Amino acid sequence: MKSKLIKAALFSLAIMAGTTSIFAQDKMMKDEKTVMVGGAAMYPSKNIVENAVNSKDHTTLVAAVKAADLVETLQSDGPFTVFAPTNEAFEKLPKGTVETLLMPENKKTLQAVLTYHVVAGKHSAADIMNDIKKGNGKATYKTVSGGTLTAMMKGKKVILMDEKGGMATVTIADVNQSNGVIHVIDGVVLPK
Repeated sequence: MKSKLIKAALFSLAIMAGTTSIFAQDKMMKDEKTVMVGGAAMYPSKNIVENAVNSKDHTTLVAAVKAADLVETLQSDGPFTVFAPTNEAFEKLPKGTVETLLMPENKKTLQAVLTYHVVAGKHSAADIMNDIKKGNGKATYKTVSGGTLTAMMKGKKVILMDEKGGMATVTIADVNQSNGVIHVIDGVVLPK
């Protein structure tokens, strides 16, 4: 009987400890400065992938990251700056492009396109605008794929230009992550 009481008491303590931990984690997440992207709060304590999977505006990007086997990379310590195209941005590509890129035989091309949207280090919007100012109106960044992205200002907006002359505008800046920062963009930038 005594053994059953001790087990019951320990079980109750374990439940209380777990509940307290859940409440503490919940409170911590509520205290974070989140940004809403695609109808979901993006938590600075979560990594790029953990946040992106919750954005209804980035389902195509998440599917592409999975197909390219880049999930593990984007969950690593980084830090990374990710220029994240929305679903609408992918829809601007010629018909059939996304479907073709998602085919297993095109995995290397998909990886090159996706890593062209990633810059090593954490570059906030203020950092990028500062770099543009220092560069007399333009700043260039080496992407993880080895290509170059050029940033410039158009009014108060940051514009990215790819190596082919394609443009994308940052629509939501400074979505902080535990392993970097995301800047949402309205176009897909492409390497040479």
